[in-house]
Amino acid sequence: MERTSTTVETATLRDHFHSGATLPYRTRRDALRALKRALKANEEALLTALHADMRKPRFEAYMAEIGQVYAELDHALLNLQAWMEPQRVPNNLSLWPATGSVRQRPLGVVLLIAPWNYPAVLALNPLVGAVAAGNCAVVKPSEEAPRTAQVLEQIITQAFAKEHVAVVLGIGSEVVPPLIDSFRFDHIFFTGSLPVGRCILAQAAQQLVPVTLELGGKSPAIVDRKVNLPRAVKRIAWSKFFNAGQTCIATDYALVHTDVMAPFLDALAKQIEAFYGTEPQRSPDYARLVNAKHFERVKRYLANGTVRVGGQHDAAERYIAPIVLTDVPLDSPVMREEIFGPVLPLIPWSSPEEAEAIIRRNPTPLALYVFSKDRKVQRYFTDRIAFGGGCINHCMLHFGDVHLPFGGVGTSGMGRYHGKASFDLFSSQQSIVEAGALPEPGVQYPPYRAWKEKVLRRVLD
Repeated sequence: MERTSTTVETATLRDHFHSGATLPYRTRRDALRALKRALKANEEALLTALHADMRKPRFEAYMAEIGQVYAELDHALLNLQAWMEPQRVPNNLSLWPATGSVRQRPLGVVLLIAPWNYPAVLALNPLVGAVAAGNCAVVKPSEEAPRTAQVLEQIITQAFAKEHVAVVLGIGSEVVPPLIDSFRFDHIFFTGSLPVGRCILAQAAQQLVPVTLELGGKSPAIVDRKVNLPRAVKRIAWSKFFNAGQTCIATDYALVHTDVMAPFLDALAKQIEAFYGTEPQRSPDYARLVNAKHFERVKRYLANGTVRVGGQHDAAERYIAPIVLTDVPLDSPVMREEIFGPVLPLIPWSSPEEAEAIIRRNPTPLALYVFSKDRKVQRYFTDRIAFGGGCINHCMLHFGDVHLPFGGVGTSGMGRYHGKASFDLFSSQQSIVEAGALPEPGVQYPPYRAWKEKVLRRVLD
């Protein structure tokens, strides 16, 4: 029987934070080092669990999950001391002889809620930022990846004292709402679906708890007629079928210029075979849908267009082959809902305005990918479409750069993290003015005189 832990001593974490134990640089550094050691010690167990939960290929699991956490840890360890230093700011002449600085203060106790599609990296990467910033944390792994959740609990309990970072397991809808109701967290970080994100935001609002939402949406790849077609096909296919399409920044659908639609479709069929062979079900490099519910949801999309590639599926294995759809109505479910599976609709376009109008039917995607040799076309879409982040002539790479803040906009989320952005997210900026030792002019004090107003206007104008 699966063991669960549905309670956490939040008051203990609050007391630990108030003790000041998490504030020193050495404490934060040592905690991050301990997390890295624990991750290394449990690396094989984590790879095994990810494969058991989703048949996630070992290479994909290391590249997109474990390797990303190591990169985040190393970047934080390298830069933590500099991030913690107060930042001196220029002073207005009116404040002379005082000096001003901005200091980063940890928020307190934060709640991190992770999803099932990348259950390790999306639990641990936010944790790196929270710990680096000097917070205590509660981590809620996804119950839909239960084996991974158990390994994550093992990693975290090995790395941290229970009063520093705690883990709560169990069904999210049963565990999270009472947890938020019973304790005022200083920040909530949620990665997952838009409907659940709305619920968490509404509940957090009752106690004025700030929330970061990393959601999703329909992220398009736009293929212009002036394009390196083989390269575009390979990169779009990689992004779509990586992790069997269960990636929030995967290409959700491809807008392909009518002039290159036929060769694009032909090249795409050949590329899928090059990746996974003639029988993708037998490929060790192709993942599975996480559970029966998601399998059935994705399978229904096959009726929303003409299946040009793939179409095979096996409920017993939660397997759906890489699928390419054409003749897709824009008002069909596959073009209104985030697919989150290995189904790629191809939508033709002739003018940038037409493509833009299609994208705006599902506003503010999490990611946008523009494939074109024409810089005017690149700028047209990146300037006119609101999106969280993206790439030109590639897909998904922006997530892996610790120097690039990651997040959504509008319905695809709010807030940014990764690298320094994570440290800032889990910190509050305190503005401090320190009075100088030199005598001050005293213009601001009563009694006010005409000459004082003249001096004030000269200084402030």
